[in-house]
Amino acid sequence: MPPDSLAETQQPISQPARLSQGRALDPRGLAFAEAPGAHERAAHLRGDAERLAELRAGEAARVIALWRGRPLFGPEGLHLLRAGEAALEAMPGPEIFLGCHGGLALFSRDVSAFEPDGEQPDGAAFFDASEQRHPDLPDDIVFAELRGRMGFLSPVEAEIAATARGLVEWHRTHRFCSTCGAESEPEQAGWHRRCPVCERHHFPRTDPVVIMLITHGNQLLLGRGPHWPETMYSCLAGFMEPGETVEAAVRREVFEESGVEVGEVSLVASQPWPFPASLMLGCRGVATTTEITIDPVEIADARWISRERLLQVVAGRDPEISAPRQGAIAGWLMREWLADRLE
Repeated sequence: MPPDSLAETQQPISQPARLSQGRALDPRGLAFAEAPGAHERAAHLRGDAERLAELRAGEAARVIALWRGRPLFGPEGLHLLRAGEAALEAMPGPEIFLGCHGGLALFSRDVSAFEPDGEQPDGAAFFDASEQRHPDLPDDIVFAELRGRMGFLSPVEAEIAATARGLVEWHRTHRFCSTCGAESEPEQAGWHRRCPVCERHHFPRTDPVVIMLITHGNQLLLGRGPHWPETMYSCLAGFMEPGETVEAAVRREVFEESGVEVGEVSLVASQPWPFPASLMLGCRGVATTTEITIDPVEIADARWISRERLLQVVAGRDPEISAPRQGAIAGWLMREWLADRLE
């Protein structure tokens, strides 16, 4: 059960506090999507160092630990650590105030300096399924890739995990001022950085990415990235450029990658994607041409498949194309199209 009041957080330290109950994923099957009862970011507290110190020292404080971008998971979702736990004390690192939810004050801690025993991540792998453990925690409490577990989190857990991962990654890659080159300092409880030399303020960045379901009658256009597994195909996608509308970005990216021209474009849904810091803008586009000429730098292959074949793909029964990842917006767009909910 989720702790809905401060009294309900008085549980043994070894017990994790679940952020929310109910089914995993947004009801639409879209990870990181906004959900009723989302956590309160409490931005008004970020500059109140005294109040934050009180919250951090209180019984209702919980810490989401991340090791090299990997959150700590338990059997039922995110594993929250309490102040005083041996594992937390043994993994020092910078913290960020994430907000409040269900009577809890939530913080993230970057514990990347911790050196776990056993299997280490394979930096060359497309997706690394390895897990890391801390000796002071039970064996079923592990650091793991968020992409592999996002479909098993409640909407609130997914939102908080995405926020924590995105902020930790931003701090890791933006230590130095882009104006003068001096090392900047975290402020506002980790929500911005200030350069002590030129006084420039820097804020967490989010990169908009268009991802589009392109159709032509009963046909759907899919592509495969140059470094993807042989059977992994998805909707085409690309970063937006300065001065560009969403519609123009869709048409440009599709033409650059596949040579297919697109006419009508509509924005359908969005999804935060903290890998490392994107906002996926899910679109529907109608192709006006069908001939494919790929850019081999951008994609390894592109093909049209029928709606009937897509049904087999989504069901995991296609020998050449694997089913889309659960929770990602590409698969969600495909399923919505199959269900005639994008017309």
